[in-house]
Amino acid sequence: MWSRFVEANGHVQTLEQAQQNGKTDEIWQLRYLNDVPLRSENPTLSVNGCELTVTRKSDGKVLYLNSWITNHRLTNQRVSEVAAAGRCRWKTENENHNVLKTKGYHLEHNFGPGKAHLSAFLLTLNLLAFLFHTVLHLADERYQQIRQQRGTRKGFFQDILALTKYLWFESWSALIEFMLDEKKKSAKKMRNTS
Repeated sequence: MWSRFVEANGHVQTLEQAQQNGKTDEIWQLRYLNDVPLRSENPTLSVNGCELTVTRKSDGKVLYLNSWITNHRLTNQRVSEVAAAGRCRWKTENENHNVLKTKGYHLEHNFGPGKAHLSAFLLTLNLLAFLFHTVLHLADERYQQIRQQRGTRKGFFQDILALTKYLWFESWSALIEFMLDEKKKSAKKMRNTS
């Protein structure tokens, strides 16, 4: 109610920026307001709020819309930084949670209460596995080759599950070497048959 009154009286600041996102031209419209009461009762906390609307320049389609509050005083310079930080944080949280839920880590499953701290312990193991796979993805060339050949993270986990269910490997390196060797053999067979 209060924000609509302030907007009707022309106190909401607006900033538009042209952005290039790959081949797409975008218009970023940033609207912001300082000293917004967080609730109607007194005493109240005053915050500063901004809203970002991203539209495609060619057809005006809204591609993204979000808003944030902050304790930083907003200016034309700072509102862009706050919106970029808010968008980055949202993207990071969304992508990480999506990977942990849908790409083989099964984080959405309830591990049960256990005796004392079983669910927290199992969550920690899941997060350590995710960290371990991320470090491998960044640092281990053999792991990168297998992941590139296999495609999805979930498919990679399915391969490991199938292999370790029926075969024994001395180490992680032996498993990786076996997988790389099998990929080379498959590629050679494909070349020989064509």
